[in-house]
Amino acid sequence: GPEGFAMRPEFKLIEGQAFRSGMREVIVSKRIAERFQNCGLGEKVKFAKGHWTVVGVFDVGNTAYASEIWTDANDLAQDFDRDAYSSVFVRANDTGALNRFKQQVADDRRLHMKAQTEKEYYERQTSSAAPIKFLGIFIAGLMAVGASFAAMNTMYAAVARRTKEIGSLRVLGFSRGSILLSFIIESVIIAASGGVLGCLSALPINGVTTGTTNFMTFSELAFSFRITPGLLLTGMIFAVTMGFVGGLFPAWRAAHENIVTSLRST
Repeated sequence: GPEGFAMRPEFKLIEGQAFRSGMREVIVSKRIAERFQNCGLGEKVKFAKGHWTVVGVFDVGNTAYASEIWTDANDLAQDFDRDAYSSVFVRANDTGALNRFKQQVADDRRLHMKAQTEKEYYERQTSSAAPIKFLGIFIAGLMAVGASFAAMNTMYAAVARRTKEIGSLRVLGFSRGSILLSFIIESVIIAASGGVLGCLSALPINGVTTGTTNFMTFSELAFSFRITPGLLLTGMIFAVTMGFVGGLFPAWRAAHENIVTSLRST
């Protein structure tokens, strides 16, 4: 309806014009126009009982509306033989008004509806992606274990090559703690270097747009990859932690090498 544009302040028409009522016209989001055939400006897309002409392309930033195609509500209801709405969109003036409205809806027994914020609604919709998130975390955990063993193997090899040097340091008065610390620092530096390379490799996908299916509504859900400073920091902390864990046991072995045996090694 006409109020729909005002209710979405992020909306900005970047190409073409707004749809006209009764003309079987639609406007599509920029991401939909880029991802799907026959959704470009001036093309015709088929759904419901026929073809609809794309007369405009809009941009709504990084919001859920980027996954939508808009047209006149009455035209769409007629094409789908619908005489009622499945949802009502309301904008509250402040938090207090929102809470009062939610309470009124809950208390009115004539309404079989549930009032919730957009954030709550989309969190519920995206809960279907929980298995994918779990799978990603599981794979990351497996890779972390593998990386930790790789760091451990590297440090064991470093200890084996430096046995005589370790013995010499012990004779010169270096404590076991200092040798332990030096090897741990070396392992952490190696892991941090790998973490930096991993972060740099991830940067090219920042802003890349793709989409998936919302398995609760069976509709398109467009999204962009965002590589934020917080994610990069988390990745670096994770890499350093794995380097510490992987280097701890080789460093412990190096610190407890027998001095005489170390000096006799070739």
